[in-house]
Amino acid sequence: MKEQLKVLFANWKTVPNLLSFLRILMVPAFAVLFMNGYYGWSVFILALSGLSDFFDGKIARRFNQISELGKILDPVADKLTQITIAVVLLITFRKSQDPTIHAFSLVFIVFLLKEAVMVLGGLAMIILGLKPGAAEMPGKVATFAFYVIMIGIIAFGPDIGIFGKYFTIPTPVMIVLVCIAAILTLVAFCGYMPGVRQQLKDKKAKKLSESGNAEQ
Repeated sequence: MKEQLKVLFANWKTVPNLLSFLRILMVPAFAVLFMNGYYGWSVFILALSGLSDFFDGKIARRFNQISELGKILDPVADKLTQITIAVVLLITFRKSQDPTIHAFSLVFIVFLLKEAVMVLGGLAMIILGLKPGAAEMPGKVATFAFYVIMIGIIAFGPDIGIFGKYFTIPTPVMIVLVCIAAILTLVAFCGYMPGVRQQLKDKKAKKLSESGNAEQ
């Protein structure tokens, strides 16, 4: 355990890790501001979180500041942010007087279920000695679309749009946009499966190989 912690925290004092820590701290700030009706500030916090998510990876690769801790902090910050956004929007739209929006709010459960499965699956992989897969292009696209669409809803969506007096996204359009985000999220989730299966096959093959060598 000590050796694992030593490896995990080796060279952890980097700008990308600082940005990931800040993103994690932004999660409760966003939730408190949003639930208290400070939608403008919550959009600002969310946009800042999205920008830091974009730049921390760029900085890590550009200045060779990739660390084992960063590989954990970055997805943790992503998941905490997305789970929080889905929860606050689910709660908000469940309160809507519009029956269409009220029923539509249940689509946010898709995001919550996906993240729950990812978290539990990641823990199971670690217990089995497997390495949770890094974000591939579908995952990055899904995350980007999620941020853009959710910020757009908070800024211009019905019921909560902070700029609603200038422009409000029609309810059918909002529903389509969120469904697109949900579909991209499911596609990204499915994209992790081949890597998991391959790791399981490799682990099984390695175990059989070691077993055969032991018998010889």
